[in-house]
Amino acid sequence: MEKSEIKGFIAKRVAKELKDGDVVNLGIGLPTLVPNYLPEGIHVTLQAENGTVGSAAGKADPIHDVDAGGNPSGVIKGGAFIDSATSFGLIRGGHVDATILGGLEVDEEGSLSNWKIPGKMLPGMGGAMDLLVGAKNVIVAMEHTATNKKTGEQSPKILKKCRLPYTAVKCITKIITEMAVIEVTDKGLVLTEYNPEFTVEQIQAATEATLIVSPNLKSMID
Repeated sequence: MEKSEIKGFIAKRVAKELKDGDVVNLGIGLPTLVPNYLPEGIHVTLQAENGTVGSAAGKADPIHDVDAGGNPSGVIKGGAFIDSATSFGLIRGGHVDATILGGLEVDEEGSLSNWKIPGKMLPGMGGAMDLLVGAKNVIVAMEHTATNKKTGEQSPKILKKCRLPYTAVKCITKIITEMAVIEVTDKGLVLTEYNPEFTVEQIQAATEATLIVSPNLKSMID
């Protein structure tokens, strides 16, 4: 798979997880692409922790707001601006059906590290910690491996145990990458779908955590 195709491929598969009427919060980067791939007849309400319900994901005119990554956004007809306390009340009160976040590392317990990159200055984790424990469905959308920019070497991002500081522990519902769809269960990480461009053996080799192959394993591609 070409590098330029990966984000769109992942976003398209993530979009299939959303149901009509869901209230959804999108993280920075790849997750903001998901609304572009919603199946026909599926309409969701985008909630942003900065205080919007009915975010337009950059498609509104005029632009009144920014999304999680600081990109221009707006509010659709019928949407609303709310204060921060109310916004986080929605999240912490369990009113967000799904949150879609990127990940630096995830582990076999369903924990996530996605906010602190060693050697780089970052402002903090934002609302991710609240979303991970408040949303009903937590989907991590990310590339399967990390690339060392100096050497080009690939290293696993799905680990036995996260090494970077946790954002939250035992919180993930599902992991979706360009290689696979993986469900987090009490028994471990279950490989439920695979990209036919890769074998199960290649997916496991790119994954530090042990994958349980579902007896109903199917292709990610329709």
